[in-house]
Amino acid sequence: MGFMLEIVTPERAFFSDEVDMVIVRAVEGDLAVLKNRAPIITPLSIGKVRIKKDGKERVAAITSGYISVQKDKTIIVTDSAEWPEEIDVGRAEEAKLRAEERLKNKPEGLDIIRAENALRRALNRLEVAELKKFSDENIE
Repeated sequence: MGFMLEIVTPERAFFSDEVDMVIVRAVEGDLAVLKNRAPIITPLSIGKVRIKKDGKERVAAITSGYISVQKDKTIIVTDSAEWPEEIDVGRAEEAKLRAEERLKNKPEGLDIIRAENALRRALNRLEVAELKKFSDENIE
C-alpha cells in the first residue's frame, strides 16, 4: 500500500491515484517521495514527474510549480502537465527552434531568462514525447 498522489494544473485534475513512489525535479535537485516521507513543500523546476506503481513507471512533462508532501498524500501543483502521448511534437520542435533562434540572435530587449525557459520547456516536452516509443505499459 502506497500513498495518494494528486497532480493538478489550472486546466484539469491531471492525475489522482495511489502510488508507490514519485520522483520530481525540485529547484535544488531530484526529489523522490515514498510512503511516510517527512512533510515538505518545495518549488519544482521544468522537468519530468516519474510515477511508480506496482513495478511500472509512467512519466509526464511538467513545468514549474510546487510539491506538497504530507503524511499520506502528496500534491503537485503545476502550470502544465502532459503525458507523452499528449505532446504535440511538431509544436514543441517549433518552440525549440524559435527559442534557439532568439538566443542566437539576441534581439534588443530580449528577456534571456524567458527565452532559456522556453527552450528548456520545449526540450523537456520532446524528451518526454520520445518515451512513448519505449513504453507501451501505462498505469491508469
